[in-house]
Amino acid sequence: MSEFGTFSPASTTDYPQQLPAPEGPPPRPRYWLHGLLLLATCLTTLVVGSRLEYNFRNNLPLFTTGNEVVPFFPIEWALSHPSHLWLGIPFSAALLIILLSHEMGHYLLCRYYGVRATLPFFLPAPTLIGTLGAVIRIKAPIRSRAALFDIGVAGPIAGFVVAVATLAVAIMFSKPLPRGMHPAELQLQYPAIFYFVQHALRYFVANRAAVALPLGGVYLHPMAVAAWVGMYATALNLLPSGQLDGGHIVYALAPRAHRAISWLTVAALVGIGTKAYLSDHSNYSWWVWAGLITVMNVLTIRHRQAPDYPEIPASRWVLACLAAAMLLVTFTISPFRISL
Repeated sequence: MSEFGTFSPASTTDYPQQLPAPEGPPPRPRYWLHGLLLLATCLTTLVVGSRLEYNFRNNLPLFTTGNEVVPFFPIEWALSHPSHLWLGIPFSAALLIILLSHEMGHYLLCRYYGVRATLPFFLPAPTLIGTLGAVIRIKAPIRSRAALFDIGVAGPIAGFVVAVATLAVAIMFSKPLPRGMHPAELQLQYPAIFYFVQHALRYFVANRAAVALPLGGVYLHPMAVAAWVGMYATALNLLPSGQLDGGHIVYALAPRAHRAISWLTVAALVGIGTKAYLSDHSNYSWWVWAGLITVMNVLTIRHRQAPDYPEIPASRWVLACLAAAMLLVTFTISPFRISL
């Protein structure tokens, strides 16, 4: 997810005018901060990944809680078995590469269009996946709707492609679900792309059990959890609302419809969240996101993300359809189930 800058022209007569280039030298990059946050995120994701890999190798439920201070973040277990941290490398590396790909998609397009932006900031946190993701900060106005569209769509496409590749590798390393294994306390629900990738692999490695079995009968390798996070992040960012990547795409395509579509998205999330909650009372994540997006919409209600003119080239609608397809195959009504 990226923190895009905003542009508020004085009046509609300002739109056809080309925005001035930023004045003065660009801010000096804080490489030390980027590096420190990256190292901290490596550690927190290694903590989570090491326990996932340990459970996978020992045929234990993937997500289990013990006596952790924070559920599903086994820092005490990791510190008591420091050598186990090496087990977390596949998960940690896969997750960080997916997040980095998404943000670098935004960053490289910013560089292409001459828009000032920071390198990615990774956000370490004692969460289920060991991080809150990554962000870049855009520190200058975006000077055209085409630039806004390209910067917005580049991140989800880059992250999605790497997540799909990660998922394919993860399925290859997966195994049949062990008999008699108790269900995990937290169970991920898979979006359609998981089934598509598994089915596609049958044309290349049909003899592998993890490919031939139904997905519900497969114990997915922890790297598949990293791919799941990448898909969830893709779906979330492509929601057509506010300052999300999907919101930028909608604004670039139809600025006057952006506000209405943003609020319709919030209403849809409330409805989807209600359906998810009625089927599983522990699942209210879409209500949370509806609330956060509502706050975002209110805070940015007067912000213009780019000038109205020149209009966006018609060729961008092809990429817009691709973005919509990515949203459809990565979205899940109930992303996970919890049974504590």
